[in-house]
Amino acid sequence: MDAVTMLDAPRCHLGEGPCYDPRTDTAWWVDILERRLFAAPLAGGLARAYPLPVMASAVAAIDEGCHLLAAEDGLYVRSLGDGTLARFCPLEADDTVTRSNDGRVHPCGALWISTMGRNAEPGRGTIYHVAGTRVTRLYGGLTIPNAICFSPDGGTGYFADTDAGLLQRVPLDPRTGLPRGEPTTLYDHRGGEGGLDGAAVDAAGRIWCARWGASCIDAYGPDGVRLKTVHLPMTRPSCPTFAGAGLDRLLVTSAYEGMTPEEQVADPGHGRTVLLDVWVRGLLEPAFRLSA
Repeated sequence: MDAVTMLDAPRCHLGEGPCYDPRTDTAWWVDILERRLFAAPLAGGLARAYPLPVMASAVAAIDEGCHLLAAEDGLYVRSLGDGTLARFCPLEADDTVTRSNDGRVHPCGALWISTMGRNAEPGRGTIYHVAGTRVTRLYGGLTIPNAICFSPDGGTGYFADTDAGLLQRVPLDPRTGLPRGEPTTLYDHRGGEGGLDGAAVDAAGRIWCARWGASCIDAYGPDGVRLKTVHLPMTRPSCPTFAGAGLDRLLVTSAYEGMTPEEQVADPGHGRTVLLDVWVRGLLEPAFRLSA
């Protein structure tokens, strides 16, 4: 049975971008719309909240002293010691219509990061590859880019446009994280309940994808077969990452963006962040390399 533990943390308007630090057994995630960064000890205790001057959408490790935040105008290096932020690399910094969204670090240390319209304007979403400060545009014309993750060997990339309902896969150069072929459809979710959101890959190559609006997370095989669906105590789960000493738990963020007061009352878990015991071995997200 899959057990769910709610973290002692505030509800998130739009929780996203979780990251796990095994050195300190700490989970990190953001609330995009409220411009907050959270840190929660998985051993128990109240989560700490840090205000941010920008809307950040994803957290990634760099080293023991700092981590990376993907934000509305670029990538930032944040000191774990004093919380200072320094913009490392601009990303659509002059476009006031867009902001960052889903992102993952490839096993080689490069980052795939997406942008989207602040009001989900159709066609304004883009996925980029960032190696050091070198930014390469990969895919444009998307609406809500999500589900960015990679096979354990780095040879396959996955992504989705939530609006289109298709989970895509693309062959990659494992040394660089750059595509070496065209995307093809791995799973067609068109007409299904909810929308494909953030995703993470386990050690066996299964893709665990949060399903926004459907109160669940799905596991897909690398062949595109949906293997398992796990119920969650919130309507709008947004993004998972593997966490815990055995990397056998999923940290899952959620949101209440767009919900009416009546919908929030009917969904007691709205905006909460949870730990889900999935009893599979996960992968620790790689650290971002500051140099290409």
